Amino acid sequence: MYSLRTARPGAALCLAALAAGCSPALNWRNVPLADTGLVALMPCKPDHAVRPVDLGGRPAELALWGCDADGATFAVSHMRAFGPEAADAALAQWRSAVLARMQAPASPAAAEPFTPPKALALPSAVRTTAQGRRPDGAAITAHAAWFARLQGREVHLYHAVVYAPAARPSVADTFFAGLALQ
Repeated sequence: MYSLRTARPGAALCLAALAAGCSPALNWRNVPLADTGLVALMPCKPDHAVRPVDLGGRPAELALWGCDADGATFAVSHMRAFGPEAADAALAQWRSAVLARMQAPASPAAAEPFTPPKALALPSAVRTTAQGRRPDGAAITAHAAWFARLQGREVHLYHAVVYAPAARPSVADTFFAGLALQ
């Protein structure tokens, strides 16, 4: 009988990863996202970009970390809000913009509360799965979450997403479970 106890260390790690719903194409690692207070479990080494965006009529700086692995795109975005009272509305606006961009219903039926430890319990802090279209018209599924955190007097807003041609619930579960506010 083959057991993890008698397996070589590399084989044991691979078997443990497969048992957890991961594939060898997903090389999960903890990635501290600079200046965000968040560590994300990413299946590949992310690229980083920053760009200006409009957040409810005010300019904001959006930081994005993302990478492609095993036929899916994994991304985490971060921006600062202008105060605790604006956080919920900003999350709702952000969610609407993402869903509109992928031509998905504005309020997917599967939205559920998403509040990792240390996150604010806001009505717009949700996790959902949405079906839509890429810019080239191809079908796409997004497993997405939006949440916020109050850190001192600053509100940090986050968006995490897995885009893939078809639903990947076990991969999304691993990705979202690995989001840790510090």
